[in-house]
Amino acid sequence: MDQEKVNILLVDDQPAKLLAYEVILKDLGENLVIASSGREALEVLLKTEIAVILVDVCMPELDGFELAAMIREHPRFQKTAMIFISAIQVSDIDRLRGYEMGAVDYVPVPVVPEVLRAKIKVFAELYRKTRELERLNHELEDRVRARTAELESSTAKLRESEQRRSMAIAAGKMGSWDWDWVSGDWMWDEGQYRIFGVSAERFEVNPANVQALLHPDDVDQLRKAIAEFNKGTRAYETEFRIVRPDGEVRWCVGTAAATVDQSGRVVRVSGVTVDITERKRAEERQNLLAREVDHRAKNALALAQSIVRLTRADEVKDYVNAVEGRINALARVHTILSLSSWQGAELSRLIDEELAPYSLGDQIRLSGPEVQLLPATAQTLALALHELFTNSAKYGALSTRSGQLAIDWQVEDELLTLSWEESGGPLVMAPKSRGFGTRSLLASVESQLGGQAQFDWRAEGLLCRLEVPLTRKTATAGPGKFDSGGSAELQRASG
Repeated sequence: MDQEKVNILLVDDQPAKLLAYEVILKDLGENLVIASSGREALEVLLKTEIAVILVDVCMPELDGFELAAMIREHPRFQKTAMIFISAIQVSDIDRLRGYEMGAVDYVPVPVVPEVLRAKIKVFAELYRKTRELERLNHELEDRVRARTAELESSTAKLRESEQRRSMAIAAGKMGSWDWDWVSGDWMWDEGQYRIFGVSAERFEVNPANVQALLHPDDVDQLRKAIAEFNKGTRAYETEFRIVRPDGEVRWCVGTAAATVDQSGRVVRVSGVTVDITERKRAEERQNLLAREVDHRAKNALALAQSIVRLTRADEVKDYVNAVEGRINALARVHTILSLSSWQGAELSRLIDEELAPYSLGDQIRLSGPEVQLLPATAQTLALALHELFTNSAKYGALSTRSGQLAIDWQVEDELLTLSWEESGGPLVMAPKSRGFGTRSLLASVESQLGGQAQFDWRAEGLLCRLEVPLTRKTATAGPGKFDSGGSAELQRASG
């Protein structure tokens, strides 16, 4: 493998000498860097990593001694090897001064090529070995740090695991046990007694008593585990239920491991029991919620599909507006229901949401107690109220400033009765065909909720009466006392 080249700085103010040094040192195969003055040498040092400096003692402006002193003042170059070249006979005092400035050797002029190459090669190789040792030290330090961090992390994890185990045992969620397979002796810790709902003072741990606390449907799992260990299985894990003495059923997960002798015979079985009842209940709630969300999503899609399918209009714009209005009404009631975690919605809140788009002042009178509606009932009434408000604003009492609307409701024997009475608006006559409003009211209120939807097309204004059971019972109701065959879309009387 080729070794990495190092940089050798040649400093002299005479180009001929620099060229001679290059010729002498080129066979070393290192990188030769040239500087024709002390200042230029300093600039090179600041930009380049130098292994050896070959510098002429006698240079104008900044001689070799001065340059060496400046180099040694910099922390990076305090150990950089410097070789002085002197064309004059230096005294012992001058040599001492040079060594004090940081020189490692002197080369007299005329330069003997073999001697100069040998000296430079020694210091270049020393620099290379030093760097290699530094690199190895860094790698070793990195490995030590990594290993130390790994050990610290492992220790922290073990400590955290032990803390979690202690906390779990203290909270009654985990217990450990030991069963001497030969003598039949059992050992339970405090957590094990707590999980099974028994006390160490009154409960004797033996196979019969333990089996008595297992759920009848899970007893076979205990027998299966024992059989597996007799067949050579060394570890076993299963979920099972226990029935505490007070009758409470708890879910647990048990893990067991066998210890064998030299002949491979099981001599001891040890294990851990974890109470996972809360997790099981959470899973059941999550599954129930997923089914409920799926059910609600399908219902919402079915309602949206009915809205799109049953909406009629002569113009595309009217059709889009009608569909958007009905979808928005459905979205508003869904928002109300989501805020109550789908527990229900207040009837007055539904009416307020439908009133919000209109600025009707004192044209509307509301009267009735607070009524909590089930989600399905709230969805149905939200769409019904939307249809009634929309049609009244287009054709009925709310289409004129003189029109009046009274909405009254009451509850008796779990039956909600809502009365919608318009007056003071345009003359009204019964429509000739059913629209979306009538069909949705009849289908939802009567068929789904077991209620009644009744319409009376009076000339002075529509009178609508809705009867809706507030319980979950549904029934097929007959037609109302009023004519239910008309459209909820009112028509202005003509002539």
